[in-house]
Amino acid sequence: MATKKTSIGGQALIEGIMMRGPKVTAMAVRNINTKQITMEEYPTKGQDRAKILKLPFIRGIFNMIDSLSFGYKCLMRSAELSGIEDEEEEAKKDKKPSAWDRIFEKLMMPIATVLAIVLAMGLFVYLPMQLWKWITASSPAVAGNYYLRACFEGVLRIMLFVGYVWATSLMKDIRRTYMYHGAEHKTIFCYEKGLPLTVENVRVQSRFHPRCGTSFMVLMLIVGIVVSIFIRVDNLVLRTGLKLLTFPIVVGVGYELIKLAGRADNLFTRIISAPGKWLQHITTREPDDSMIECAIAAMEKVIPGDGSDTW
Repeated sequence: MATKKTSIGGQALIEGIMMRGPKVTAMAVRNINTKQITMEEYPTKGQDRAKILKLPFIRGIFNMIDSLSFGYKCLMRSAELSGIEDEEEEAKKDKKPSAWDRIFEKLMMPIATVLAIVLAMGLFVYLPMQLWKWITASSPAVAGNYYLRACFEGVLRIMLFVGYVWATSLMKDIRRTYMYHGAEHKTIFCYEKGLPLTVENVRVQSRFHPRCGTSFMVLMLIVGIVVSIFIRVDNLVLRTGLKLLTFPIVVGVGYELIKLAGRADNLFTRIISAPGKWLQHITTREPDDSMIECAIAAMEKVIPGDGSDTW
C-alpha cells in the first residue's frame, strides 16, 4: 500500500526514461555502445501558465499539449543520446546523399505527420460513423437511437485502439520501450511507498499504475461515448466537426478522472482505473535492471525537497 501519492509522472523513451516533476523534468538515456547513462534536465513546462488555465477541466487540454510536444522532443533527443542514430549514420556514411535525398528527408517528417493525422481521423472518427450508417441503413428506428449509436461508435474506437496497441507490441523495438514503461511505473510505486530507490526495491513493485497515459487514453474514449450521446446529427461531416469541437471537453474530463485515480484509492477509482490497467498488460513489460537504473536516475533528479510533488 502506498504511503503517499505523487504528481510525478514519466514517459518511456528510446533506451531511457523521462520523469516530469513539479519543477524539474529529467531524462536518463543509456547509450547502446558505451552503456553509460546520460542525464539531461529541463524546467517543467506550464509552471508560469496563467492561473485560470490551471483550473480543473481547463488544465487538462493544456497539460496534454505540453506532454505531447515535450514528450516528442524527448523521444527524438533520446534517439540521439542512445547512439542508435550513430549506427544508422555509420551505415550511410559510404553513401553520399543526393540533393533529392536531402530534400526528401526534410519533407518526410511533415508529410508523415499529416498522413498520420488523416489516418487517425479516418480510423477513429470517420470509420465508426460510416460503419454505423451502413449497418443501420435498412432500419431507420435503430439508426435514430443515439444512445446505441454512441455506444457502437465508442466501443469500436476502443477495439481499434486496443488492436493498434497490440499490433505495435509485436515489434521488437516497441517491446523494449514497453519494458522501460514498466520500469517507470515500478519506480514511481517504489517512491510512493516511501522505500529507498534501489534496483532491488523497484524490481518487486507492480508495473500497473492507475495514473498512466494508457489509462488516460482509455478514459478519454469512454468519456467520448457519453459526450457522443448529445451529438444528435446524422450528417457525417457535421458529426465529425462536432466531435472535434467537443474534444477539449473529453480531454478535460478524462484528465480530472486520471488525476483522481492517482490521488485516491476507493471503489470508484478502482473501477475507472481497471480498463487502463488491463491494457497495461500490453503497454508495459517487466524491465531488466539496467532499465530500472535509468528510471531511478531520472526520478532522483525531479523529486522536490519541499514536498510539492505529493497530494
